[in-house]
Amino acid sequence: MKLALTGATGFVGSRLLDAAIAAGHQVRALARRPQEPRDGVRWVEGALDRPDSLAALVDGAEAVIHVAGVINAPTADGFEVGNVTGTANLLAAARGVVDRFVHVSSLAAREPQLSLYGASKARSEALVEASGLTSVIVRPPAVYGPGDRETLELFKMARRGLVLLPPGGRLSLIHVDDLARLLIALASPGAPSGMTIEPDDGRPGGWSHGEFAAALGEAVGTRPVAWSTPRALLALAARGDRLVRGQRAKLTPDRIAYFCHPDWVVHSARGVSPSIWRAEIPTGTGLAGTAAWYRSEGWL
Repeated sequence: MKLALTGATGFVGSRLLDAAIAAGHQVRALARRPQEPRDGVRWVEGALDRPDSLAALVDGAEAVIHVAGVINAPTADGFEVGNVTGTANLLAAARGVVDRFVHVSSLAAREPQLSLYGASKARSEALVEASGLTSVIVRPPAVYGPGDRETLELFKMARRGLVLLPPGGRLSLIHVDDLARLLIALASPGAPSGMTIEPDDGRPGGWSHGEFAAALGEAVGTRPVAWSTPRALLALAARGDRLVRGQRAKLTPDRIAYFCHPDWVVHSARGVSPSIWRAEIPTGTGLAGTAAWYRSEGWL
């Protein structure tokens, strides 16, 4: 296929790009800055707020896979511009040009009242649904794998023997390479459309926070203690992070709002037919492989 890809320089997008090239697809990938040449890739310098670059990105493509988005911003405007306006601009460029639009959202969109992030993702989904394009929405749960800096801190905590987690709850997980295979499958002609998919690692009922901490410990060779951090203490830590890192703070009040929600398990009714895709990487194996990658890169 000829694919148009946003977010190709990020965690999920870069693994997706590798998978698409390995599968023999031709990719046009949007990037803000010049990138090293790669076989099978045509880099399009631009951004989601530059209609000229979006027109060049989708020209001749059979499908768009929209991965780019903002997961952390200091204000509501940051989420609106990155997740809503950017999606609207890409849809406008794709309309009448491409056959399929695969939109990567988030489970956070299921609870838009919890956070600015989730609300912005829900609005982006509404735009896709109303676009008239042949489309599918994918809401990944927590994504982990080589190259991910978001879960790196959890691996570091597990290695030290104490994993600080939000108040009790459950979550689903998916390895980035399994997610990449799904996105490519959904870009194919004849794949399901007009639906919202919530994929995971295939573990019924997901993982309790304690189970996840134990799995992290096994991956790094420890038996960590999992501590459910009270929301008030997380809020205090967020204020401290803002004081230390300012606009670059990772632990924000907005993130705490959805971190503390007790149910981030995918809905089985929103699964995908095994004839289209199924998870291939058991989470224990995936976590161990991720830890090994972190060590090889000197991150862990």
